[in-house]
Amino acid sequence: MKGVAKSFTHLHVHTEYSMLDGASRLEELVDAAVQDNQKALGITDHGNMYGVLPFYRTCIDKGVKPIIGTEAYMAYESRHERPRRGRGGVDDSGGNTDEGRKLYYHLTLLAENNTGYKNLIQLASRAFMEGYYYKPRIDWEVLNDHNEGVIATTGCLGGQVLQALLRDDEEEAYERAGRLQEIFGRDNMFVELQDHGIPEQKRTNPALIRIAEKLGAPLLATNDCHYTHQHDHIAHDALLCVQTGSLISDTDRLKFHGDHHYLKSAAEMRHVFGSVEVACDNTLWIAERANVEIEFGNPLLPDFPLPEGFSDEDEYLKYLTLKGAKDRWGDNLPAEISDRLTYELRVISDMGFSAYFLITWDLIRYARENNIRVGPGRGSAAGCAVAYSLFITDLDPIKYDLLFERFLNPSRISMPDIDMDFDSRYRDQMISYVAQQYGRDHVAQIITFSQIKARAAVRDAARVLDKPYALGDRIAKAIPPNVMGRDTPLHACLQKDENYLDGFKSAAELRDMVNADPDVKQVVDVALGLEGLRRQDSVHAAGVVITKEPLTEYLPIQRKPEKGKDIEEAPVVTQYEMQAVEDLGLLKMDFLGLRNLDVISDTLELIKSTTGEELDIDGVQLDDEKTYKMLSAGNSVGVFQLESPPMRALMRSLAPSNFEDVAALVALYRPGPMAANMHNDYADRKNGRLPIQYFHPDAEDLLSDTYGLMIYQESVMRVAQKFAGYSLADADSLRKAMGKKIREAMEKERERFVSGMVENGYDRNLGTEVFATISQFADYAFNKSHSYGYGLIAYQTAFLKVNYPMQYMSALLTSVKKDKDKPAVYLNECRMMGIDVVVPDVNRAEMNYFPELRSEDGKGNIVFGLSAVRNVGEGLVKLLLEERNANGPFESFYDFCERVDMQVLNKRALEALIKGGAFDGLGHTRQGLLGVYERIVEQVVGRRRERDMGVLTLFDAPEESEVVFNEKIEIPEIEFEKSQRLAYEKEMLGRYISDHPLGGYEQVLRRKCNFTSSSGESIEEGKVVVAGGVITDLQKKWTRRGDLMASFTLEDLEGTVEVIVFTKVMAEIGHKVIEDQPVLITGRIDKRDDSAKLICLDISQLETDSNSALTSLEIRVPSTGITGNHLDHLSEILKDHDGDCDVYLHLGEKKIWLGPEFRVEPHSGLLGEIRVLLGADSIQ
Repeated sequence: MKGVAKSFTHLHVHTEYSMLDGASRLEELVDAAVQDNQKALGITDHGNMYGVLPFYRTCIDKGVKPIIGTEAYMAYESRHERPRRGRGGVDDSGGNTDEGRKLYYHLTLLAENNTGYKNLIQLASRAFMEGYYYKPRIDWEVLNDHNEGVIATTGCLGGQVLQALLRDDEEEAYERAGRLQEIFGRDNMFVELQDHGIPEQKRTNPALIRIAEKLGAPLLATNDCHYTHQHDHIAHDALLCVQTGSLISDTDRLKFHGDHHYLKSAAEMRHVFGSVEVACDNTLWIAERANVEIEFGNPLLPDFPLPEGFSDEDEYLKYLTLKGAKDRWGDNLPAEISDRLTYELRVISDMGFSAYFLITWDLIRYARENNIRVGPGRGSAAGCAVAYSLFITDLDPIKYDLLFERFLNPSRISMPDIDMDFDSRYRDQMISYVAQQYGRDHVAQIITFSQIKARAAVRDAARVLDKPYALGDRIAKAIPPNVMGRDTPLHACLQKDENYLDGFKSAAELRDMVNADPDVKQVVDVALGLEGLRRQDSVHAAGVVITKEPLTEYLPIQRKPEKGKDIEEAPVVTQYEMQAVEDLGLLKMDFLGLRNLDVISDTLELIKSTTGEELDIDGVQLDDEKTYKMLSAGNSVGVFQLESPPMRALMRSLAPSNFEDVAALVALYRPGPMAANMHNDYADRKNGRLPIQYFHPDAEDLLSDTYGLMIYQESVMRVAQKFAGYSLADADSLRKAMGKKIREAMEKERERFVSGMVENGYDRNLGTEVFATISQFADYAFNKSHSYGYGLIAYQTAFLKVNYPMQYMSALLTSVKKDKDKPAVYLNECRMMGIDVVVPDVNRAEMNYFPELRSEDGKGNIVFGLSAVRNVGEGLVKLLLEERNANGPFESFYDFCERVDMQVLNKRALEALIKGGAFDGLGHTRQGLLGVYERIVEQVVGRRRERDMGVLTLFDAPEESEVVFNEKIEIPEIEFEKSQRLAYEKEMLGRYISDHPLGGYEQVLRRKCNFTSSSGESIEEGKVVVAGGVITDLQKKWTRRGDLMASFTLEDLEGTVEVIVFTKVMAEIGHKVIEDQPVLITGRIDKRDDSAKLICLDISQLETDSNSALTSLEIRVPSTGITGNHLDHLSEILKDHDGDCDVYLHLGEKKIWLGPEFRVEPHSGLLGEIRVLLGADSIQ
């Protein structure tokens, strides 16, 4: 007993889930408790329960009793109060308010039993749902509502009791502690003592002991743990700096006193509180009393509302399945299909998942009835014939041999997982429907946490240590790039780890830097402490949970206000992550918004509005020759899953000729199969460049459609079934064991597999060989159902692109109108396809990109969408289009101003439309209109207001049309030079539309460059290349040493690439780095960050071999003037030399742009002819 008495339980513990404030990783924390033989451990994260389930599981796994709690934020009186934040520094409790109190206070709460745990869930949820103000806050009323089974303490220095003592108001402190005791009861309210060597604690602890005696309340010793080991205080301090944007060297910042906020040993705690040992004993008393048992694994499906006439969910599911099966396969179902459906329905019923299928069926039904496009099925669900009968999926699993057991394994009960893809614009509508069906308090989205990854940790560490940016950048770039899609953590870069051997090999440069440079070592040491910690919470892109009882019966929920929005509009989100939601047995569904479905929906709409044809894309045959021809040529930019340069190269090699090939491409283009060269093997075997080989002649009927390769997990399962006599359920378990590489499980499976083959009449040695072959394939094999599902979307998008190019490219451009990089790629593809994209003309443009088809050949232009113009919102466009559709095209800028709703006439929107070329079609020049539009608007708006008030002016008298004309402000006929005009165009449209600064340079770029923005990913690291393009988004910055460096985006005809100019090169070539300038860059490929960049080594102006580098040609008319004949002759000369260069005429002081029809190729022959006609001085 004496040994136990000397132990201790920590009950005030912040983990990594106290976001950017707790630096204790769960594993390390629980290990530290185990090493000190502490039998129990608490968790009290700030204002949330994010880490409760992972903490609970980690404790149970390591033989430690978990004590569930939270350190709540509390309002002074009411959670509805909104005190104004006062001046002064921010401390751990949010700084002072104007009334001299705190914005919020801390309160430690622990669950004594399952009732207490449920009450903690209510407290943590109501704090967010009802009391969010800077932080989620509870109050006395909420505590009163949910006190049963909860143990409370007076808290730390940030608590109400201690804040009163710090103001030397012992009476208020006693009153506050008494109020807590009244709510929680004598044995459930402890007076908490802490001692981290902080003077304020030394001063207040005696008063706390007096209050405890007065109240008859037990004492409780705690250590406010924010990190695990004492030496972790440096990493924790850096974490606080990351949170507050401070430097470690800053004096006036949020900072913890000393280095004692760690998980102290029992001996240390008993030493600190030697004079009040009972306060330590009471930690063991609480540990003994606290018993929370969380149940995992029992599926908790919500009830599905059954129509009359059906007694249970199994019966209704069977009815719907058979009804749908007849729609799919005809009234007389073949025996193979009815047997499969009977088997699947029995398994679904036995596993208790009928309600799951009904809920999913109802969601898909609602989407289809509301014309919301649904994907054909992702993941393994496409292998389920019941799902196909219910129209949940759209691929026939019998026809394509997709396996049910890969989806739902009868021998392993786990919740099925049907991921649903919807048109991304309607995802929120789908979630609203679910909430309406099952109750708003039964449906939530799921939380996810971003972690500080290695490179970010290094950059954060360098920043808080006030090291030069270049140092952090250099270290970050020495971290190895992703290996097979996985990051190498920092610790594995510095010390060999069996799981990251490739990464360790690639990190030799980083280790050398750490050993050679103390600054690098300091940064990396701090970064090691930051890496992997939680940075912030956000909403999972897909996950939605639906519960039988209200959500807070099972888990805590939250909502956070989004900037500028009411908190009521914010989504309700779980406080537990995806894995925890699944572990609790709750129904989790993935609602994925897939942009490519938006594109398909919009394309079908555009086909209908431009041609009248109602295309059923889901009924299109999968044998369209034009589609396979386009894919074989690699012309798949803009096609789902198939548009990256390496994928296009693979398609050219593979030359897909049927749908199976398209599905195979989806499966093969991944790190695993590519590392094993399976993608090239498939292409070579298909096209006869390599012989087709089977590991055994009996495998031919299983693997002939994939040329002897097991590229699908389903092939592995079929081989195990045929050769070793496995059931498909056992074959799925074999596949899983192989994928996880669990040695003992593999040995057991090998023996079973080989014995099975021997029983089937095969040789034992062959059995060992086949097992080795399939275990190798199992590493790389992909889910066939998923490949076929996504292969179908890929085929549909390819079909639309080749058969309806105008409509498809319009929809594609609309889908990326808010993206920074994609539109340039797709505009270039339009150029390659011979489709002109034109500026957003106010008389031709629609809300989104719109195809103008010519009736004679079905070709034409795509008109830029008005809502894609910067500073022009969809609301303004709606008003503009309503006027145009009601009363016809606008005749002039004056007519436009007279007619549109006055909201449209705001300065920012009009400036954007003018710069974007929206009024070009009315005959106005951009420069001319830009100079006078404000005056015109002022004049017209003034007159419209007068008219509304009943005041007539000369403008209203129709017979005075001459007078009207004279009163109008004249729009000058002057135009910007090409470079300026295009710069403005790009500013407002986000890209060059009417022309491109590189227009006329195509030949030079092809000849001089060996790199384009789209080829970056396929060129190896470190290679020196030459790239051509236009400098945009230029940013120059000074280093701490006072040297200048720069970064900019280089835009070529295919897209963009980031370029960095370091100080040394900048000193030599800085004068050539000019925004909107066409240049040639010599640079080194840098792929050590997530995407390829160019490190600039040299830069030169882009010039052609002749004068055609000119972007504009200026012709001076002689002072003696010119005749009509001269002008006719000049017009003929210019038309004979058609090109991309603008022509300007100088008439005295006036400069006139001759317009787009007089663009020329300015070579010396043309210049000579003009000089002969108009004199030697006419060309400068």
